[in-house]
Amino acid sequence: MTVQSEELNQDPPRTTAQIHASFPSAGFFRRLAAMVYDLLVAVAILMLASGIAMLLPGILSKAGIIELTESFTAADWLNQTPLYGIYLMTVLGLFFGWFWWRSGQTIGMRAWRLKVQQRHGQRLTKKQAFIRIITCAFGLGNLWVLVDFKNRRAWHDYAAGTELVTLSKEANQLYYWKEL
Repeated sequence: MTVQSEELNQDPPRTTAQIHASFPSAGFFRRLAAMVYDLLVAVAILMLASGIAMLLPGILSKAGIIELTESFTAADWLNQTPLYGIYLMTVLGLFFGWFWWRSGQTIGMRAWRLKVQQRHGQRLTKKQAFIRIITCAFGLGNLWVLVDFKNRRAWHDYAAGTELVTLSKEANQLYYWKEL
């Protein structure tokens, strides 16, 4: 009789999403540290993207479509058009958006045990990742965490219906949460 009553008093097992929904919101300085880490990765990604973009003026020059000289280089040709800036912003958006959508963590976020998720613990949808990208203001939206003491959410978290949480060491060890 005692064993049965103990079994009835036990809470049902929690899902991974419920566990993740219980993690605390991330503070400003942890976010900042992850941003610095991700900045280093983003610079490397931009350098690679720029190297790839430099192929286009070279190809156009060989085809006789544009003329490059010592005073008008491939870099000059790229910098004269807003498309180059749009291309670089798209590359960065895809980089961050893919990580946020796929696992909820960029490389810097993983190092600092942060994860972006929906308010109820689920992974982000593609729409939410896109909304975060266009509303993050290059990370400046995180300054709102210094004012929002109660929820510790940034502008882009409010806009996308997401939150940034601090994971436990154990939870951070898992890369993809299959249930989420």
